[in-house]
Amino acid sequence: MSVDDTKFQQELENAVEYARQVCDQQGADSQACAVAWDTVEEMRAEVSHQHQTPAKTGFDQYLEDNPDAPEGLIYDT
Repeated sequence: MSVDDTKFQQELENAVEYARQVCDQQGADSQACAVAWDTVEEMRAEVSHQHQTPAKTGFDQYLEDNPDAPEGLIYDT
């Protein structure tokens, strides 16, 4: 599931609301409150992770600088 999907965004909003409810009912220092916010943090981390662009390798940069390089040829066998 993509983090940009509306279903994921709705689940994230639900997790935030649930965490708030748990903390209100059981206290901000409770184990359940911490677990609920950990879940929210994991979901937000996944959003951040999926929006990162992978770094180019040295080989990728070489092929970009040298588009006619024989090392970049793809052979169909």
